[in-house]
Order: sequence, then C-alpha cells, then structure tokens
Amino acid sequence: MSSVIAIIGRPNVGKSVLFNRMIGRRDAIVHDAPGITRDRHYAEADWFGKKFTVVDTGGLVPESDEPMEAAIEQQARLAVSEADVILLVTDVRTGITPLDQKAAEVVRRAGKQVIVVANKVDSGAQENHAYEFGALGLGEPLMISALKGRNTGDLMDLLAERMPEPAPVEEAEDGAIKVAIVGRPNVGKSSLVNAIVGRDTVIVSDVPGTTRDSVDTQITRQGVKYSLIDTAGLRRRSRIKSDIEFYSFTRTMRSIARCDVAVLLVDAVDGLATQEQRIVSQVDEAGKGLVVAFNKWDLVDRTEHPTEAYAQTAKEYLRFADYAPILFVSAETRRGVTQIMEKTRHVHEMRSLRVSTGELNRVVENITAYYPPPAAPDGRATRILYCTQVQIAPPTFVFFVNHPDAVPDSYRRYLSNRLREAFVFEGSPIRVLIRGREGNR
Repeated sequence: MSSVIAIIGRPNVGKSVLFNRMIGRRDAIVHDAPGITRDRHYAEADWFGKKFTVVDTGGLVPESDEPMEAAIEQQARLAVSEADVILLVTDVRTGITPLDQKAAEVVRRAGKQVIVVANKVDSGAQENHAYEFGALGLGEPLMISALKGRNTGDLMDLLAERMPEPAPVEEAEDGAIKVAIVGRPNVGKSSLVNAIVGRDTVIVSDVPGTTRDSVDTQITRQGVKYSLIDTAGLRRRSRIKSDIEFYSFTRTMRSIARCDVAVLLVDAVDGLATQEQRIVSQVDEAGKGLVVAFNKWDLVDRTEHPTEAYAQTAKEYLRFADYAPILFVSAETRRGVTQIMEKTRHVHEMRSLRVSTGELNRVVENITAYYPPPAAPDGRATRILYCTQVQIAPPTFVFFVNHPDAVPDSYRRYLSNRLREAFVFEGSPIRVLIRGREGNR
C-alpha cells in the first residue's frame, strides 16, 4: 500500500486544482463555488519513481450545523486519520480565517506530518502575504500556485523526501501463513472465516459492508498455523461514496499488501464480474499467492453449470492469473473448507519455492533450444548466458542475455510459461527479468 497524502482545508482554497496538478490529469471537478468536492476523491501519483496516493477532500467546516457540511467534515477527518502526510491548503489572497485556524487545530490533534501550503501565490508581490500562515503554528508555509504550477514541483520534492519507507512485511505470529479473504461485499467472507474457525468469531450479517475493518484470527490446522485476515468488501472506486467504504477500501488494500496468500471469494450465483478482475490484478501486482473460491456452490444448478465448464470459464475470464487454483465451496454447509486450507498451504509453499541454479539452467537450456530468443536488430544471435533465481515470495528469475534489448515481452512471457510448466508454482505469480552482463557481446 503506497503512502497516503491528504489534501485538506476550508472550502474554495484550491484543493482540487492542487489534486489535479499532483496526479497530472484533470480528475477532480474544479469550480469556483465552494463545497463542490463532497466525497473524498483519490488517485495514484508518481514523482520520479516515488508512488503515493493523493486524497482530495471536501472543505473542512468544523462545528457546522449544516448536515452536508458536517458530512464533508467527517469525510475530511477520516482522510486525515488514514494519511501519512497532510497538506493544509490555504488561500494567500484572503489571509488567515477562523476556519483556517480550526482546520489547523484538527491537523494538530491528528499528530501527523503536515505541510502548510499557501496557494494562489501567482506573483512575487503576494509572497509577503504568505508568511502570515506561519502563525498557524504548523511550520513555515510553502508558497505555490496550483493553477499556474508555480513551485508545485518543489512541493512534490518535499513530499518525496517525507514519504515514510514502506513498512516491512509483517511476520505473523510463530511464522503463521497470512491469508487475506478478499472479494466484493456480501459474498460470504465473514461466513467463510467462521466456517474455517468452527465458531462465530466474526460478525456475520446479510447487510453488505458489515465488515468495516480487517480482523485477524489465529488458528492451527493439522499442525500448520494460519493468520486469517477477514477484509471489508472491495468495490469499484466510483462506487465508494461513504466514509465507511473508503476506510474499508484502504484497509483491504493494506490487508492484501501484508498477506502471503489471498483467497478471492466469489458468489457462485452471481458469477464473475469486472471487479474480480481488478482484485486479481491487485493481488498479482502485489506478488501474493492466489486461490479463487466460488462460494454458495450448494445453490448452483449443477446440470446447467457443470463444475469443469464453470472452472474453464473462470480461468478464461481471469486468464492473466490462470495459475490460480479454482475451488467450489459453501461456507453455509462448510463444504470445501478443508480443501481451501490445504490449497492455501500448497500455494504458500509454491510462492516460497527456491530452485537450485543447476536444475534451473538445465531447464532453461532445454526451453531455449526448443525456441531460441530472437536475433538482435543487427542480425547477431541473442544468447541466454545463464539464469538464476534471485528471490522468493514471489519467485523471481533473472536471465542474463548478451543482447537484452532484443528480447521482446512475448519471449519473456514464453520463458515465464515454460518455467511454470517445469516447476508448477501453482497459485503463485512469478517474475522474469531480462538483464545484460557487462563485457559480453
């Protein structure tokens, strides 16, 4: 999970303009009327390889009696609670207002890193007015013009410097396998955890979105320890309207980031949707093991949907992660629960598999002899000098080549597929990197 930058401040100080500037595209609605941004709006930003999530919030109107303003304030406070760094945006043209002072107090109580941004400094003549924001007691303000882009690069540099280092992967107690149960809301994730554990350890309700936070449950099965992470349901970003759903989304992404294996639970009655593809993509990108489990299989007409045909359709739909095993379960009847745990353990082992260099290069020699890499543009032969596995979780292989630029992505995929055939790696993504070796021609 990338670091989170929350942009807050009173209404109409230019937060959405700054948000658009930071992410490099026009995402947030920008208008002169205050209060246009009601819900939090967020997107990924990349500054010279430093990635972080930027959250645009509605204007803080502390202690307002207006229901909408109170809701906007709650949204902003929640963004502050989730943020690693806060940008308190002010308007140099109007100077410090009581709302700026109250917003500063909200930030101060949060105890987070904060940068005071004096916006709308469009000329040198306005810089003198910006210094008064030091009176907010949160440090010297950084003067920018989000509209014109003035000093926004300096702001991004400062944010990159302040980005906390990625948190180390958490070790589960006593080396337990960390398993995140992920999926859309109301597919039975909490019910599955209860079925695995054998008792009602997680609240179960038929109201979508009951699980607002991630809850870890420690269990031991057949001598293997597991840490089950029951997560809130993932929804499309455009559907994240309430503060609870935003909070759930960020918590779920963090659960994926710290798990070893993700179990994607799908409602077998509703079937797969685009959202499952997005979830699988997130799990794959994070390099986590993956098991796909169709829940409520007891409610499916098996004559209309034979298991084998259903599984084949699922693999085609999730073809970029067709390495994931597919199971059919029922949390209600506890069908397939043991199979889920056994498959999760196996996927964890595959994700942690290390292949000896000797065995690896014997396999590579065979697969490249069958289908050699394409020649370099000048006609010289491209040769794979040797291959080595540089890490596990996920298994990552580096191929050293005399002409690395001549190896297309299609050949890299060929190498990846053949390695998977040779060593299985069921349920685990693998990474194939192409590198040159200095001195080779």
